[in-house]
Amino acid sequence: MSLTAGVVAVQGDVSEHADAVRRAGAARGEAVTVREIREAGVVPDCDVLAMPGGESTTISRLVREEGIADEIRAHVAAGKPLLATCAGLIVASRDAGDERVDPLGLVDVTVRRNAFGRQRDSFEASIEVDGLDEPFPAVFIRAPVVESVGDASVLATVDGRPVAVRDGPVVGTSFHPELTADPRLHDLALFGDGAGE
Repeated sequence: MSLTAGVVAVQGDVSEHADAVRRAGAARGEAVTVREIREAGVVPDCDVLAMPGGESTTISRLVREEGIADEIRAHVAAGKPLLATCAGLIVASRDAGDERVDPLGLVDVTVRRNAFGRQRDSFEASIEVDGLDEPFPAVFIRAPVVESVGDASVLATVDGRPVAVRDGPVVGTSFHPELTADPRLHDLALFGDGAGE
């Protein structure tokens, strides 16, 4: 079976996400074709999506201007998986806590940008994630924090603060799973038993 994975490529760690999606698929014996999404018309052909980090204000503006935002909403409404990381989580949230960001409203959380500090405050942490047997090596870079959770479920926390959440077919993380060699988070979000719920 061959799956088509789309990586929103207006900004951020596009190639790293593409590689992680391919590794996660290969671990399941699935052939995965990755398409980079920079314009409307690609998302409808995708089985799963990843929305990388970057600058949330820029990503928010570009997905709207390019006509991708409504396609992402339709993808999720159809129950198809989306992994939104770091700035991607901010854009996918219900409330981005910043009027410069026009959130997609896909994850019922309120977030705060750069809550874990600036670039120099970046850190790594081995965290327990619901659905994974072993701790995950999470990389936090200018990471947002989930300030409040509505209907989403919390998958992982750091110092009592949610850093990974699931809302239906969407998994959002404050950290960058694509910056590790560990494909389990992509597997959990895009191919795992709960993916697409």
